[in-house]
Order: sequence, then structure tokens, then C-alpha cells
Amino acid sequence: MSLFSNLSTLFGTEVPNRETRAKNSSNVSPKSDATGKEKVRNRPKRRRRKNPNRKPISAVAVTNQEVVREATARAREILVEAKAEALSIRSKAEKDAQEDLKKVEQQQRSLDDKLNRVEQKLTILEQKEENLSNEKQKLTQRQQDIEEQKKKVIAELEEVSGLTTEEAKDVLFSRLEETMSRQLSVFIREKEEQAHAEAEEKVRDILVDAMKHGATDEVPEYTVSVVELPNEETKGKIIGKAGRNINAFERRTGVDLDLDMSPTEVRLSCFDPVRREVARRSLEKLIKDGRIQPTRIEEVVDKVEKDLDKVLLEAGKKLCQDVGVYNLPVELMRLIGRFKYRFSYGQNLISHTLEETKIGIKIAHELGVDVNIVKMGCLLHDIGKVSDEVEGSHVELGITIAKRFNLPKPVIDCIAQHHEDEPFSGPEQMVVYIADAISGARPGARYENYEGYVKRLQQLEEIAMQYPEVRQAYAIQAGREVRVLLEPEKSKDNDVTVLSVKIRDEIKEKMTYPGTVTVTVIRELRGQKIAK
Repeated sequence: MSLFSNLSTLFGTEVPNRETRAKNSSNVSPKSDATGKEKVRNRPKRRRRKNPNRKPISAVAVTNQEVVREATARAREILVEAKAEALSIRSKAEKDAQEDLKKVEQQQRSLDDKLNRVEQKLTILEQKEENLSNEKQKLTQRQQDIEEQKKKVIAELEEVSGLTTEEAKDVLFSRLEETMSRQLSVFIREKEEQAHAEAEEKVRDILVDAMKHGATDEVPEYTVSVVELPNEETKGKIIGKAGRNINAFERRTGVDLDLDMSPTEVRLSCFDPVRREVARRSLEKLIKDGRIQPTRIEEVVDKVEKDLDKVLLEAGKKLCQDVGVYNLPVELMRLIGRFKYRFSYGQNLISHTLEETKIGIKIAHELGVDVNIVKMGCLLHDIGKVSDEVEGSHVELGITIAKRFNLPKPVIDCIAQHHEDEPFSGPEQMVVYIADAISGARPGARYENYEGYVKRLQQLEEIAMQYPEVRQAYAIQAGREVRVLLEPEKSKDNDVTVLSVKIRDEIKEKMTYPGTVTVTVIRELRGQKIAK
């Protein structure tokens, strides 16, 4: 900045020259008259007198030369200062450049060192990989040699013994079972004790966690639809003159009324639980109102149906919120709300769905599968049971409903495969199937068919009785335990453990049962003498 300030100081004040003075003098206008015309003087020109105080031309020239010399000297000083400042700037820039160059060189050396170390490691890894490849080839070749040697030895043994491998294995196992039954019994007992010791804590955690996540607030209703009457006269009002009231009620609601059950009770029978609920509420309102007639029946049933639609929608919304599913269509939530009055083998569908969904969500979290698909599949797997259509199974009807509401393909697969009607298409569908089986098969969840129950008990006893050393077998505790009594003369103490394992494995392989089945094998030798 000092350089430019000096230059501006030098050239800021200019000495007027002759041309400038002449120009300034030419700008002075001559005198003019009022009309703007220059006055013309006719008088002769005078000679100018010499001014004695006027300096000569040589003096002015000398003054100008001095100014020029001063300006030149000043300019030289400014140039010297500028060169000095430029030299300082240049030296500083060179110093900075040298420092930056040193830093770059240091970074380059560091990078070179790192690259050298990386190359060394790569070389070592390549050597290791090559060594592993060679070892692998050697092991493969050795394994092939061993297999060939094994085949030769087996062939020689079969030729010498005159038995095939399977036959020799059967003979060996039969002899081992005869001669080492005690060791086998001890081995089985030790393994069972070891498994119990290792699994006890884990099992306790699993059971507590399952009970915590599978607990439901909904209590299943196992009672039929029954309406209490205040007195016997009310039954006559329900029937009406010539039965017109009861006929109008049954025709409008689609529900059959059974008045012969009790003098003060009316039983309502219908395959559709929603219709039965509409009839129950309507009949209670009519009894409370006292005006039971065809016209009034129509009005009350219409009003109850509208109110029940709201109840179903609220029930569906609540169930969806409880399991964490949102933004479903209103009509689909109203269908889900019909679970409130639908029972399957005595198990309420809301209770079953809520319980199954919680179990499925927990399993999905543990396995790391898509929780949203499992959640939707568990919620809607039984949606076909509340369909208005009657043709087809509840699985087929559920698929139809899911497609009508444009649900995702994995959710439709969950509905289609939850009874193994189709092969499983993914882990989410298997989780829905497992959760449904756990909820439906737990003790006390459902009423069981009597014939199937008796058949299962008989099959348990038949499996146990097929062994020659068994004297008698009893299926007790509702088929959850089998007690097997052995013939002491035909068995040994070691057979108790071995036979219990055999019966258990056969039950697991051949039967389907809820919960667990305990196999208890008893061998008792009694000595009895009579003293006379």
C-alpha cells in the first residue's frame, strides 16, 4: 500500500504548462453588448508596455527543471522501497513454499511406508493362501485314500463274515443291547440328567417369557345364548296370538327360539353368532319394553343391527390396536370385530387371535423374520370363519377376503398355509402356523371331540402293549401320561429306562397330541408267602 500511496502523492499535484494557461485564457469570452454582438473597436492597436516585475522565461524553465528533478528523485526512492518490499514478499513466499514442500515430502514418505507394509502383508497372505490350498489338496487326497481303504476293508470283512454291512450292524446292536443293557441304561440316565441340568434354566426363561407375551385379557365365553325371562307370562307374549310374534321374530332374525328349556329361560339357536347376538339383544329389549308385536319387533331388530355394527367395528379396532396393526379398511375391521361372537371348539376367536398374534410376534423377533407379515398373518388367518359366504372352507374364504382387500401376497400365503393346505412359501408362513398350533393345542384352549379323544387313549395303550415284556398299560391324566407295568420274570431293571425311551420315541413318531405325554415304566417284583 505504501508504494501506491507514494505514487499518488507524486503525481497528484500538476504544474500548469503553457497549453493549460492558453486554454484557460481562451475560455474568457470577450465583452459583448446587450444584443450579444461583440463590439468592434476601430481604434488602432497599442503596444504593450514591458512589465518591469515580470520574470524572464529562463527563470520559469529553471523552476520546472527543479520540480522535475525532485519528482525524479522521489520516484527513485519509491522504486527502491517497492523493490525492497517486493523482495521481502518474495522471500516470505519462498520460505512458505519450502515449508509446504517439506510437509508434502513427509506425507509422501509416510504413505510410502504404509504402502510397503501393506504390500508385505499382502505377500504374507498370498503365501498363507497358497499354503492352505496345498494343504487342502493334500487333505482331499488323503480323504480319498482313506475312503478307498475303508471300502476295501468293508469288502474283506463282508467276505470273511458272510454278512452285509446292515446285517452285521443289526447283529452288533442286538448283541450290544443284550450284553450292555446296564451300560445303555446308565448312559441314557446320565444324558437325561445332563440335559435337565443344562435346560432347566433355559426352559424356565422360555416358559416365563411365553406366558408373559401370550397372556390375554379376553376371557373366552363358553355359555350358549340364553335369555332370562322375568316370569312365565312373558313367554306367552313372545309366542303371541297363534304364534305370530315368535314367527315374526324368527323370520326377521334368522334365529330359532327354544321355549321348552325352562319356564323362565329362552334358548336362541343359530349357526351365525352375530345373528344370535342380534336376536339376544333384541329379545332383551322387547322384554324390557313389554310391547312385543311384529311391527315393534321389526323396529327393535333394525335398531339393534345398527348398534351392533358399531360394536363390531369398535371390537375390530380394539383388536387391531392390541396387536399393533393400523390403517386397515373399515369394512375389514368390522369383519375382524365379528370374532367377538365367533367360537371355534369353544375357543373365542378374539382370545385365540390375540394370543396367537402375541406368540407369533415373539417368535418372529427371536428368529429375525419380517414381524409385520407375521403380525398381519396371525391377525387375519381365521378371517374366513366370519365370512358371509357358505361355500368353501374357512381357508378358501379367507383367501377370497384377503384378495378382495388387496392384501400383500405374503399375508395371503399366511392365510392359505396356516393349516398346511399348501407348502410353506417362507419362514413367516411357518411362524404363523406354529403360533396357531401353540394357541389351539395348549391344555384348556378348546373343547375336544370325544371320539378323537378316546381313540388317542387307545392308541397310547396299544403302543405300550406291543412289547412282550409289558404286562399292562394304562393311559391316565386325560392322555397326558402312560403307565406301563412290566412282567418281572421277562424283564430286567435296566429295561425300565430303555423301554421308556422306545415308547416315548414311538409316540412322538406315530401320534398327534396336545401338550406332552409322560411315559412311566414300572417293574416290581413281589415275594409273598403264607404262614400257616
